[in-house]
Amino acid sequence: MFIIKKKLLLFLFILISSGICRAQFIDNFDNKEITGWFFFTGDGDATMDFIQKDGYAQILVDATKDKHNVWWAIIKNDVSASLDLVKFKDPSYELRVEARVHVSNAPRRINFMINTQRTTNFHEHLMEFDIPDTSGWYTISMTTKNLDVVPGDTLYVQMGVTDWGPGRYYVDLDYYRADVINVNIAGPDKGEPLPYHPPVADLSTFSNHLNVTQDALINSNYPDVNFNNWFVDENEGHAQVLTVNANQWAILRWDLEQFKNAKADGPGILEFTTQSVAKGGDYISFYGEDLGVEFGKIRIIEIFGGDPFWDQHKVTYNNFLQDSDLTEVFNTQMIFDLELSEKNGSKSYITISRPVMQRLLDGKTKGLVLRPLGAIDASVYDSENLKGDGPKLHFNNK
Repeated sequence: MFIIKKKLLLFLFILISSGICRAQFIDNFDNKEITGWFFFTGDGDATMDFIQKDGYAQILVDATKDKHNVWWAIIKNDVSASLDLVKFKDPSYELRVEARVHVSNAPRRINFMINTQRTTNFHEHLMEFDIPDTSGWYTISMTTKNLDVVPGDTLYVQMGVTDWGPGRYYVDLDYYRADVINVNIAGPDKGEPLPYHPPVADLSTFSNHLNVTQDALINSNYPDVNFNNWFVDENEGHAQVLTVNANQWAILRWDLEQFKNAKADGPGILEFTTQSVAKGGDYISFYGEDLGVEFGKIRIIEIFGGDPFWDQHKVTYNNFLQDSDLTEVFNTQMIFDLELSEKNGSKSYITISRPVMQRLLDGKTKGLVLRPLGAIDASVYDSENLKGDGPKLHFNNK
């Protein structure tokens, strides 16, 4: 009897410490068919389905006809009837969503989003999660901050897949739950919630400031030509630059040997200095506003394959790729889309998430590539420019 009481007390303690007394909304996807969820895609030309499997659900995405890799696919559910919305009048209460997932391709990010019928800022309650591999199931959760919801509102929970590439993909979903929790007694979120558009930290908060070791251009139109001597003529003379356009991309690599076995302490910052930007095009008239505003940017992408020891004085498109497919060399989901600062000499800063920083330190990510999104000719100063304004990486390690 004593043992039973002890186990019961332990169970109650776990429930109280989690801030959740019961699963207020939960779908274990154990039924014969999925109910209550609707799903749709947007921006690009991807299609999707949401199907019941044996004890779990599966988000299926086919983006093979998408041209620009700017697409999203979401599942969405109205959970208003399952939750006590009155509790949100007390600032101690927030909404926590949680799911257990498995992905077809990795590393890839998925996201949670919370909104109501009154929501105008759809990024306010949006967090991404970097899923590192395809071998395991991962439990992730997100807790809102200052969620604006009142009785009578329609409260929606979502899960999204965005910009994974031009292929076929799936996300397996073991369960999805949503709970109103007391944040004062609830434990931390599971996984590592990543802000969708993270703020740029003060560079003085970083202990490591590394200039790029190797930076070069590869050109698919001239795949056997080295372009290390690419320059523009300025008042002071020739300035070496990295110019990115439709057929020419910049590849970057840092010597991180001294940080072998180090652990990234938070996100890092990637820094560029602009030489010039030429862009234009009325994308909105053709694509519509939601998709049209995405163009005229630079994509920062992880390098997974290719020649890991390329030399900027010798590298070409062909000897870098080593006969590999682009989808094997580059992560088809970008880190970030950057609207490059246009003024000559101006700085652009991009937050590099902690998981990506860790892959760089571990050598799993072998560098970064800059590719255009839209018709743009953008030049940043490279490492051989005499002004010393080449790409830099700022980060902390434990």
